[in-house]
Formats: sequence, C-alpha cells, structure tokens
Amino acid sequence: MNTTHRHSGTRRSRWALAPLAVLGTALLTGCQQAQQSLSIGDMASAFNREIWVMSLWAIALSIIIFLGVSFALFYTVQKFREDKHDAPPAQFHGNNKLEIWLVAVPVVIVIFLSVLTVRSMAILNPTPEQATKIDILAKQFWWNFEYPEQKADAGGNVANGNEMLMPTKQPVALTVTSGDVIHGFWAPNIGGQRAAMPAVKKTWNVDTDRAGVYQGNCSQLCGASHANMRYKVIALDQARYDATLAAMKAYRAPEPAPGSPEELGYKLFMQGKPATGAATCAGCHRVQGTPAAGVVGPDLSFFGTRRTLGAGMWEGQKAQDMLIPWLKHAPQVKPGALMPSYDGSEYMANGKMQKGGVLTDQEINAIAAYLRSLKLPEEADYWRDVPVIGASGNGGTQ
Repeated sequence: MNTTHRHSGTRRSRWALAPLAVLGTALLTGCQQAQQSLSIGDMASAFNREIWVMSLWAIALSIIIFLGVSFALFYTVQKFREDKHDAPPAQFHGNNKLEIWLVAVPVVIVIFLSVLTVRSMAILNPTPEQATKIDILAKQFWWNFEYPEQKADAGGNVANGNEMLMPTKQPVALTVTSGDVIHGFWAPNIGGQRAAMPAVKKTWNVDTDRAGVYQGNCSQLCGASHANMRYKVIALDQARYDATLAAMKAYRAPEPAPGSPEELGYKLFMQGKPATGAATCAGCHRVQGTPAAGVVGPDLSFFGTRRTLGAGMWEGQKAQDMLIPWLKHAPQVKPGALMPSYDGSEYMANGKMQKGGVLTDQEINAIAAYLRSLKLPEEADYWRDVPVIGASGNGGTQ
C-alpha cells in the first residue's frame, strides 16, 4: 500500500461521506457508551478510503439499476394499460435477443463488481514488511494487546490490556485470536473487522492518518457481557509512539515503600490470602518487572496509566470510582466476568457456582493503591493531550 494511494482519497468531496458516516453511527452507537461514537466513514483511514471508493461504484450501479427498472415498470404499465388494449398481451418467450440481454447485463455488472472487489483485496490484504505488528488475544470479556517486536528489559514482550497503542500514517498489522469463544475485533474508524477464533490466527492491516483515541468493540455475540467487551485504540504520531514504546520497554513496576498501603497491596496481589480463600492476583495477571506472569487475565503492567476499567465498561472518573466495587465483586458489576469476588459472595464461573474469598476493606483499598501505582513516567502517558475522536459535549475520557 504505497503512500500515494493512502493519501489520494483525502481529496474526494466530503459531502459524499455524510450518508455513510450517518449510517455507521446509527448502526454502531448502540454497541458502546454514549460519549464516543463510531464511524465507518472515517476517511483518515486508507482502509476505509479504499472501501469507500469500491462502495461508490456499487452505489452508482444500484441507482442506475433502480432507475432503469423503475422506468421500465412505469413505461410498461402506462403503455399497456388494460383500458387501452383489449387484445391479450404479447409473450416474449422464445425472444432470444431479449433473454440474452436479461442475462448478460446482470452478469456484466457482477463481473465488474467482482473485479473491483479483487482489486481492493489485492491492495488491502498484503501486510507490508515495515508494518507495526500487534498480537491481539480476545477472551470473555476483555482484550490483550502484545507487541512481539518490543522485548521488555524486564523480560517478555511489551503488552497492555484493553488499550491498544498504534502509530499514525503507517500500516499496522494486527494478528488476532481467541482464548475461548468466537469474538469480533472492530474499531471502524481505523479499518475493517475480523473474527477472533480459538486456535486460529488472522492478520490484516489497519491505519489512520490522525492521532486520537478511537472506540473499539467486540462485534460477535460472545456471552453475557458481550456489550461490555470494549477497548480503546490510541493512535500517536510516530515520534511520540516510539518514545512511549521505549518507556514501556524500560518499565519495571515500582518498589512499594515499606509500611505503605502499596506494600500491603503488593503482598496480597502476589500471595493472596489463603486463610480466607482469597486467590492471588498474580496467578492470572502479569505485571512487568515482578514475579507476576499470569496469562489468564489482561496484562496490568501499566494499569495506573489507563483511563478505562473492566474492558472499557467504565471510563475516566467513573473508572476510578468503580475500582473498589470491581475488586470486591467483579461478577456482580459485570455479568459473566470470571474474576473471583473478594467479599465472600458466590459467583458463576465456567458453569459452576463458586464462592469467593474474603478481603477486608483495608486490604481491598491496598490492592487498589498498588494497582494505581503502576504508572508509566508522566512523559509517556499516552492519553495526555490526545483528542477523543467522536466524543460528545461532556463525554470522552480526557
């Protein structure tokens, strides 16, 4: 996908995009929180521009066919009205010329659209060697984004849960799979969607020319919290993206101060509380630079920098307010969540009722304090000064 092609679409008339953008918003706003809309007519993406060009031909042919069929219908009805013709209508069975036209015209149209489709696939499907690579894991009901080309100094690959970083003005190769059922990855503003299927890896390209925060959703019905399986895409200019990834590579979780709430939270995170049946968090989650290396849940290495919680179920200040209830009884505040409760309540996991462990309010607050301490340096805060694309008046997460 060369540079000339990627930017040529920006010169097309903007008024023609309105119907597509409205349609995309109408179809998709029911799938996410009200403060941020989605648009399949976002021309900042070369993927969307190419699909739009192909769609113009399909729309134009549809209009021509509609007008042609309508003219033939009204002309025939008017010319051969029963009150003007008493004789039986002539039959065209056996009229080879007419039948050839009735077959040939649709075949030519279908072949033409097929050629356009193959052309677009040939442009969009190949993954350039220089594309930024991101591996995506979808599970009920969250996302994990791993950067296979970015090896962390503390070991393993750089990864982040539920918030995906990508550079602008270059292709990004996404490879998606699922750890349980079929999910669907779709952030319409940056490109097309793909199904995330167990034991199958699919790679395709997305892109955007505009820095910003974009909304993404699971587009495949996958269980009780399908509508709550969201994520954010944060697109950064290349220089800022490189600087942020460098900070992520060098990141090590901070050592809690002795006697602080963070230290108590760290101990509970790593060890749990066997006496009350409270499971360890480290068994499911990874925190870069610590012994925690779990893969059952999303990566929490940069949790304190995030502005979403519960796979995008809450954003901004609401995410801060919901952290304690989330830690206490996640299955109650997010239906179907497999994270255990820590207030002793029962919850459903893998089709069976489970009884959660017990942590005191002080211990829950300590874990929250530890999670909030897992921050990137201020200069690497990828949310800072990044516009939220499609945010309404009082919405957004800035």
